[in-house]
Amino acid sequence: MTDSKSHLLLRGAPVRDRILNSVTDYVQAAGGMGHIVSIAIGDIPEVAVYIRNQKRAAQQVGIPFDEQVWPANTTAEDAKARLHAMNDDPSVLGIILQRPVPAHINTRSLQSAIHPLKDIEGMNPASIGNIVYADVALAPCTAAAAVELVKATGLAMNGLEVVMIGHSEIVGKPAAMMLMAEGATVTVCHHMTRSVAMHSRRADVVVVAVGKAHLVGKDMIKPGAAVIDIGINQIDIDGETRLVGDVNSAEVAEVAGWLTPVPGGVGPVTVAILMRNATVAHQRQRAAGWI
Repeated sequence: MTDSKSHLLLRGAPVRDRILNSVTDYVQAAGGMGHIVSIAIGDIPEVAVYIRNQKRAAQQVGIPFDEQVWPANTTAEDAKARLHAMNDDPSVLGIILQRPVPAHINTRSLQSAIHPLKDIEGMNPASIGNIVYADVALAPCTAAAAVELVKATGLAMNGLEVVMIGHSEIVGKPAAMMLMAEGATVTVCHHMTRSVAMHSRRADVVVVAVGKAHLVGKDMIKPGAAVIDIGINQIDIDGETRLVGDVNSAEVAEVAGWLTPVPGGVGPVTVAILMRNATVAHQRQRAAGWI
């Protein structure tokens, strides 16, 4: 391990750039592709940054990006009908459902209405279920980004001891299953785990996705371990709002071998995975005779 803390940072940009370069090559070889449709239902200011980053990445790789905002009073039935029409439209490559959706609409119901072959976010229950069978090509983007960053450490995946802190349906659980598919031995901790630190202190890799600022301190990390921080939290420090992760990075940097920064770690890779998923969708739609 180096004495310079800056060398501990496992930044997302190099991984993002590698993935996007590969996607660009694919799109150029394919001679162009259909378009991605981004759907926001109602005015959702908090997703504006995500949409902007998605659009920028799509433009970079050469995939057309259609940003749609539907009225907040759109009914679930109307939303599903519009999604089904996109499923049947060969010009639509992939669909992104921005969250949150209005309270009168069930998010999971809409995610289920997006055909798995156009589900480039990997949020359809069928897409998540495929991970159990080690079909991880269209997995949830944030979970897949965490796995990519673990791989970026260069650690051998076979038998790697990983502790996943957090067991959400769209991040923690799929990330754990994806890591198992890579050969890792995974322990999943959650709010009913008796001693999270007991588990995390023995891990070669700790992945955290809880949504609680500075939950993980250096006393929970084995020296030299890799720490992947998926959390994004807003906190006030001296009257200034700052984004921080679930990891107390100042502390953990003293012991960790690798540490993803927040922001600048998992986030950039997540957007790149979305574009990579679009190429997988293209391959599978072509194999199915859709395009």
